[in-house]
Amino acid sequence: MQRNINIVNKKARFEYHLIDEYVAGMQLSGTEIKSIRIGKASIVEAYCVVSDGEVFIRNMHIQAYENGSFYNHRLRRDRKLLLNRKEIDKLEKFMKDKGNTLVPLKMFISDKGWAKLKFATAKGKKLYDKRSDLKDKDDKRAMDRAMKRF
Repeated sequence: MQRNINIVNKKARFEYHLIDEYVAGMQLSGTEIKSIRIGKASIVEAYCVVSDGEVFIRNMHIQAYENGSFYNHRLRRDRKLLLNRKEIDKLEKFMKDKGNTLVPLKMFISDKGWAKLKFATAKGKKLYDKRSDLKDKDDKRAMDRAMKRF
């Protein structure tokens, strides 16, 4: 009965050079997980930070659960990501360099019913990198069209 929930950040691959990918669980309240299971969440404007030896996702929007009454959650609060110590130390070391960031790519529900976040370590792309990506995409589309004709 449970359908697949895949909330994707489509801008991430266009805006950043992705280096490593990680999957982490999230610490959520009851109304938050219910809203996610309905598909009422967005990670487009979200980003991850490392503070005090823990990793948090900021600015992730989870819509209020309509049946939640006064127990509903705040829409854009910091949510803790559940990682082991080695991964947190590695991410903390990565974040010390200027221009590095942690970008959420996809939020999904695992087979066991847990909410998971796939995120990546990344460096921001320059404008000319974005232009070349668009050019490559257009060229590939034109090649595919040309191949379909023959």
